[in-house]
Amino acid sequence: MYKNKTVSAVIPCFNEETQIGTVVETMPEIVDFIVIVDDKSKDETVKVVKKLQKSDKRVVLIEHQVNQGVGGAIASGYEWSRDNDIDMAVVMAGDGQMDPKDLPALLDPVVDDGVNYSKANRLIVNRSIDKVPFVRFFGNSVLSLLTKISSGYWHVSDSQTGYTVADKSVLHAIDWQKMYKRYGQPNDLLIKLNVHNFKVRDVPTEPVYNVGEKSGIKVRKVIFTISNILVKGFFWRMKVKYVIRDFHPLVLFYLLGLLLLLVGVLFLLRCVWVLIATGSAPLISTISMFFMLATGLQCMFFGMLFDMQDNRDLK
Repeated sequence: MYKNKTVSAVIPCFNEETQIGTVVETMPEIVDFIVIVDDKSKDETVKVVKKLQKSDKRVVLIEHQVNQGVGGAIASGYEWSRDNDIDMAVVMAGDGQMDPKDLPALLDPVVDDGVNYSKANRLIVNRSIDKVPFVRFFGNSVLSLLTKISSGYWHVSDSQTGYTVADKSVLHAIDWQKMYKRYGQPNDLLIKLNVHNFKVRDVPTEPVYNVGEKSGIKVRKVIFTISNILVKGFFWRMKVKYVIRDFHPLVLFYLLGLLLLLVGVLFLLRCVWVLIATGSAPLISTISMFFMLATGLQCMFFGMLFDMQDNRDLK
């Protein structure tokens, strides 16, 4: 237990036979249950975990009969934690990339400050760009910006981190079977957390790489997949939070902004077409294009500002 609160560590695993032993052996005593979710591994992960159960009674093994993806494995661990009335569920990777020494720092905001969901942030520590592979750093930064807009948590970055702590209210409020079940789960979850007005906080942690992990992430594919999740999630959040539950004028600013930008792009295409055909762009269309694009961007920025103000207390 940690400060009289029960803690479970949810560990999604897929082909982690070489790493999972280290993860279990270094797990702090403050963790009451180590919930390992094997996502239909093709190696000896299950065999290794069953052996670990004999030496550590905290280990709980959940075996998926069908591969569901990392998000699906996390959902199974969350559901186990919910059904067993756990106070806080921490997610840690099965490849040893999450330093257990950072766990108390992640738990403290939930226990002491009433935060519902705390998450690691590897981008705000000193010289993080030197420790994180550049492609991952760049991709993470882009997705973090898009996640801010989509989720409404403007104070949160490093959206792709999997090192998180969810309190009991989160475990019971979210329908985990409707959670996106592959890479992109953290982004999808942030959007759903915002609709429930849960408080989220970033905790600085040191990035850990080159500990024997093997990444299965294909950056190009993941970025497009997650971007699609974020676009759909944004419109869903607008509808549920700012139309159905309580109308907010920021929806009008976003809609007007999108409409004006679309019309501005149409004027741009017309200007380019006429320029190619005649050698000169039509004056009225050019002025209209700049007006539509500028006004559309201004409306979008006003919508973001209203969204930021409405969520300023969810820290």
